[in-house]
Amino acid sequence: MASRGQQFVFSVRELSGALGDLGTLLPLMLGAIAVAGLAPAPVLLGFGLFYLATAIHYRLPIPVQPMKAVVAVMLTTEISPATLASSGVLIGLTLLVLGLTGWISWLARLVPQSVLAGLQLGLGLALALVSLDLMATQPVVAAVTAGSLVALLFLPRYPSAIIALTVALVLGYLLGAPGIELANATSVSIPVPSLPTFDEVEHALSVLVLPQLPLTFTNAILLTALVAADYFEDRAKHVTPARLSLTSGLANLLLTPFGALPMCHGAGGLAAHYRFGARTGAAPLSLGLVLIAAAFLPGAGGLAVLAAIPVAGLGALLLIASGELALTKRLFDSKPSCWPVIATTAAVTLWADPFWGLLAGSGAELVRMVAVRAFRREAKS
Repeated sequence: MASRGQQFVFSVRELSGALGDLGTLLPLMLGAIAVAGLAPAPVLLGFGLFYLATAIHYRLPIPVQPMKAVVAVMLTTEISPATLASSGVLIGLTLLVLGLTGWISWLARLVPQSVLAGLQLGLGLALALVSLDLMATQPVVAAVTAGSLVALLFLPRYPSAIIALTVALVLGYLLGAPGIELANATSVSIPVPSLPTFDEVEHALSVLVLPQLPLTFTNAILLTALVAADYFEDRAKHVTPARLSLTSGLANLLLTPFGALPMCHGAGGLAAHYRFGARTGAAPLSLGLVLIAAAFLPGAGGLAVLAAIPVAGLGALLLIASGELALTKRLFDSKPSCWPVIATTAAVTLWADPFWGLLAGSGAELVRMVAVRAFRREAKS
């Protein structure tokens, strides 16, 4: 039986680590509520409950994040609640099948190390670009917050995320820096699940499910398992692609029919939690409790508190976390012959998405293997 994480350690640094992934979580979650008009209570409860289950099951700072492709579509087109719930159920069923059959583990073993390094580099660079967009909303807040985070990197005992977010909140109040506008968000009850029509299921499959699944496989499952092993070694033996697929599948199957956003894990979120101090399941447990409490505050008060954090400050958090994800030991230890593969994978990931980066990098790795074998044959002859 593989060791499973360690005992929960409740400390200020764990709480700081819990807040480390807000740069990814809040803009997407609050954007879906504000723009797409989702009910705040079930969205907050969905993330809170999934975070609690993740903390108890893995006992490590494994993150919970919105499914990015799904949220991107929601922010640009009109999606009905039934269509959104259908997408969560379909994604959940697919992930359960992949996890229970072991197919997801078989697929993960086919990916070369050079491609994995390129995926991490490309995803880190993509997150860095997103962070710069957020920081541009208020450069002064962003610069001071980022400067605080950089300075605190040399003082690892201090809760850097808590200090930086406090700095961002104070500066945001003094300078009028924008948070996330929630003028149209109201507190409503949790919806009762209803059967979708055939057209809604078909729309969910084509517009939401198919674009999301490749991203979930690469970032939420494959890279999350990889990064967990890098950080925690034997303590993360149970953080496997199959388990990550199962927990994501169950969460979506059980929670999205009641108004939760489709959710998954994520390598960037894990890097953020770890970078800012999280080492045990206490971090996701703490964040889960905060989100559940926010869901139950009257008049959407908890949501308003979360939305008050300046997006420029969240961008600074995300920038530091993106560097943690991109610049790994695997990258610097790679052979020179692997550099073109890594560069190709990272470039396509940055230009398109991790799935296409995976395909391009795998093709480049095949070319590299053929070239290396040809060079060795020539050297022997």
